[in-house]
Amino acid sequence: MKHNIPLFKVYMSKEAPKAATAVLESGFIGQGKVVDEFEKKLKNFYNNDYVATVNAATSAEHLALHMLKKPATFRKDYQGVAYHNSNWPGLVDGDEVLATPLTCTATNFPILANNLNIKWVDIDPETLNMDLDDLSRKITAKTKVIFLVHWGGYPMDLDKLKVIQEKAERMYGFKPAIIEDCAHALGSNFNGSPIGSHGNICTFSFQAIKHLTSVDGGALVLPHKELYTRAKLLRWYGIDRESDRKDFRCEADIPEWGFKFHMNDVSASIGMANLAEVQENVIDIHKSNGNFYDNELKDVEGVTLLKRDSRMESSFWIYSLLVDRKDDFTKYMKSCGIATSQVHERNDIHTCLHEYRTQLPNLDSIKGRLTAIPVGWWVSDKERKYIVDCIKKGW
Repeated sequence: MKHNIPLFKVYMSKEAPKAATAVLESGFIGQGKVVDEFEKKLKNFYNNDYVATVNAATSAEHLALHMLKKPATFRKDYQGVAYHNSNWPGLVDGDEVLATPLTCTATNFPILANNLNIKWVDIDPETLNMDLDDLSRKITAKTKVIFLVHWGGYPMDLDKLKVIQEKAERMYGFKPAIIEDCAHALGSNFNGSPIGSHGNICTFSFQAIKHLTSVDGGALVLPHKELYTRAKLLRWYGIDRESDRKDFRCEADIPEWGFKFHMNDVSASIGMANLAEVQENVIDIHKSNGNFYDNELKDVEGVTLLKRDSRMESSFWIYSLLVDRKDDFTKYMKSCGIATSQVHERNDIHTCLHEYRTQLPNLDSIKGRLTAIPVGWWVSDKERKYIVDCIKKGW
């Protein structure tokens, strides 16, 4: 039997076309009641009341950094509550963001777009997440933001991160803000609570191949009402769309300019249809397949599995592992009809990021070994066994 097992596949509910058609036929396709309804359901999913949808996770990340700035129009009632931190100084051009180079460029390019400087933090080669010891060493008085990624869906140690944040406050008088890039981590849990509910700014992706798709889109999940209120304004030019305008086509005074980052009702209708099924039909299967690989591949020669911790429950958007002779492994798996990929290139090698290059020995140590195997909802029990059997035969 010839196999063709892809690394990614779009999940689309059978209800999504009907939901989208209803919006298309309604005569209103912009941001409206369907977006509001989608956000209510996302609030329940994340166990967080402060969820603002946007047109892409990249927009969410750009907006998150923008909101940390302190322009002339920055209202006084936002100061001192930005992170429940009366000493928060606000971001200015040239400030330092500690970030991981092992991620999609969509994580790091918004840092440049906001005129901020990147300082790379090495990875933990056992998890592929940010090395928190290296992070602690690299924090300075100019470090205003820690921008982390939950690689593959495996949560960062948010407890240890909080300790590091508090140490920085003792040293420099304020806590660096934390932004969690959760593009891989929908349905992941840390200490029994969903990623997105631990008091930091969090961004989620609803791009085509993520656990949950709205064709394209994302969400900004915020720690308190003040940032949430501001996000809703700035995702739509700064206009208060909930105000009682005398002329619905003419806005009232806009105290702070914003962006066109909002989601529309068509995307929201598709996202909502998929959200109704995402736990049972997507996330649970990813988790089951990931746990199967953890058990079946732990003693295979030439394979190094990533570290697991009982506090971290991954939703396994991808299943990463380290393999010896990666080129041979890739060719062999292709001959078996199994797709593989590293998924994301390290960002620090790109010309546009050249000025920030530094020594990252842990990341260097996995060069040429990192890959991922199919783990998603489309991988049947029979296929996951076939994948394991192929790997066990050797390459």
